[in-house]
Amino acid sequence: MFELALRAEKLDAEDVLAPLRARFVLDEGVYLDGNSLGALPGHVPDRVQDVVRRQWGELRIRSWDESGWWTAPERIGDRIAPLVGAGPGQIVVGDSTSVNVFKALVAAVRMAGEDRTEILVDATTFPTDGYIAESAARMTGRTLRALSPEEVPAALGDRTAAVLLNHVDYRTGRLHDLPSLTGAVHAAGALVVWDLCHSAGALPVGLDEHGVDLAVGCTYKYLNGGPGSPAYLYVRRDLQPRFDSPLPGWNSHAEPFGMSPSYAPAPGAVRGRVGTPDILSMLALEAALEVWDEAAVSVEAVRAKSLALTDFFLDCVTAYTVPGRVESVTPAAHGERGSQVALRCDDAGEVMKRLIGRGVVGDFRHPDILRFGFTPLYVSFTDVHRAARVLGEVLAE
Repeated sequence: MFELALRAEKLDAEDVLAPLRARFVLDEGVYLDGNSLGALPGHVPDRVQDVVRRQWGELRIRSWDESGWWTAPERIGDRIAPLVGAGPGQIVVGDSTSVNVFKALVAAVRMAGEDRTEILVDATTFPTDGYIAESAARMTGRTLRALSPEEVPAALGDRTAAVLLNHVDYRTGRLHDLPSLTGAVHAAGALVVWDLCHSAGALPVGLDEHGVDLAVGCTYKYLNGGPGSPAYLYVRRDLQPRFDSPLPGWNSHAEPFGMSPSYAPAPGAVRGRVGTPDILSMLALEAALEVWDEAAVSVEAVRAKSLALTDFFLDCVTAYTVPGRVESVTPAAHGERGSQVALRCDDAGEVMKRLIGRGVVGDFRHPDILRFGFTPLYVSFTDVHRAARVLGEVLAE
C-alpha cells in the first residue's frame, strides 16, 4: 500500500488548488462532509464581527444604505451566478431551499397554463422537495407523479406543467443529465426546476447555456456559506416578467416603501424576494464566496480535482477493504458522478461512528449508506488516502 501513499503525495504536489486549503479552518482530522456543511473560510469571523460591531452596532439603520444591506440579495446572487453558469441579474439570495422550491415550482405551474394539469417530481429527491411538490400540486389543483429521472422523458406530455429534478442524488452521488432532461421537458412544452444543492460549487452547471427555466440551491455545502446560510433562486431572464411568486412579500414590491395595499411586482430577479433578508447569515455567505473571487478559481478546475479525488478514493477503498465488505453505489462513469462517494455497508451507522471517533468525518444515510463528500477547495489527496486506510482498519476490527 506504500505506493498509494506516494501517489497521494505526488497528486498533492501537482494540485493547482492546493494553496486554497490554507484559507479554511481545519483540524488534524479528515473532513469529508462538505456535502452537508462546508468548512469555515478563515476570514469570515472577522467579517461577521465587522457586520455586528460596526454595521449593526454603530451605523444601525443606516447600514441598509451605507453598508449595502438592501441590495445584498441581488449582489450576492451575482457572485453565485458564475458558479452555476448564469449571467448577472438572474439570481436572488434569500430564504431557505425549501421556500425557494415552493416559489419556483408554483410559479412554473402558473406560467405553464391552466390546461397543463400534471407536475412530475424526482422520486429519489431529498424528502423536502417531495413534500413541497405535493403541497404545490394540492394548492394549484394539479396531480403529482413521482418518477426516477430516467423515467421522466417517457412520461412527458401535453398535460405536463412542470418538472422538479435534482442535479445530483443526495444519497448516491449520481449526476443526472441536466442538458438532455431540460431539452426533453422543453420539447413537451413544460418548464423545469432544478435543485442544485449537491452540484453548485462542485461542478459546472450551465444554467444559461442549457436554457434552464428555474433553479434553486443551498449555500452551506460546497459554497461554504455556514450553517443555515440563505439559499438562492434562479429565474431565467426572459421568464422574469411572467414570474408570479406565490409569496409576494413587501421586499419584492415595485415600491417596497410605498406601503401600498395592492401588490405590484418589481422587475427582474427581485421578484423572488419575500421579506426582510437575514443580513448576518447573508453577509457571512458573501464573505465566504470571496474565496472564489480572490483565487480566480474556475469551476472546471474544481470539477477536474473532484473527479480525481473520487477516483483515488475508490482505488484506495478497493485496496484497503476486503472484497465484498462495502459496495460503491456511486456511478463509476465521470459523466454520472457528482462530488461524493456513497458506499453500501451492512452496519453503516456503527461504522461511521467509529470513523468519526478516529478523525474521519463523513455521514450515514439510512439504512446502509456511508457517504463521503469531497470539497476540492480544501480536501487533499493525502486526506483521501488516510480516510480509506482508516475505513479499512475499522471494517477489519
